Formats: sequence, structure tokens, C-alpha cells
Amino acid sequence: MPRATVCGVPSEADARIAIRSLLERRAPGMTICPSDAARRLGGDEGFRPLMDLVRGAAKAMVADGELDVTQSGQVVDPDRARGAIRLRLRS
Repeated sequence: MPRATVCGVPSEADARIAIRSLLERRAPGMTICPSDAARRLGGDEGFRPLMDLVRGAAKAMVADGELDVTQSGQVVDPDRARGAIRLRLRS
């Protein structure tokens, strides 16, 4: 269960909201980089420490049937993906 933001530190719920918000502004089928969501949460200077949080939120969203993780345009298992990934809303 996602928890609320504590002391200004983003939570998984915040990461889910950031991912969803960015993707809902894109055309259907378009993707974002996880770093886009991390930047939304931490800014250009503070996004890197949030990448694991965002990837974890994306993995949970995949398990919930809400999101696809892709590499080179192909849907991949987030547990097996290595390297750069993209996120898109599941259609």
C-alpha cells in the first residue's frame, strides 16, 4: 500500500501520481522515461536518488495492469529489463 509523503520525501504514491500525470498528457501509446517522473518529484538536480523509487512504482503499476514497460518499443518484464526503459499506459 503506497504511503503518503513524509517530511517532503516522495513516496511510492507520489511516484505513481507523477508517472500517471505525465503519461495522461501524452498521446495514447506514447511513452516517458522514468527520469521524467523522477524530475517531476525532485527537480533537475535532485532526481537521481529518486530513480529507484520511480522504477519501483512503475513495477507496481505493471503488476496492477496499469502500465507497460518497454525497451526498443517492445513490452518487457520489468524484473528482467536491463538498461534504459520507457513507460506507457496500458491500452
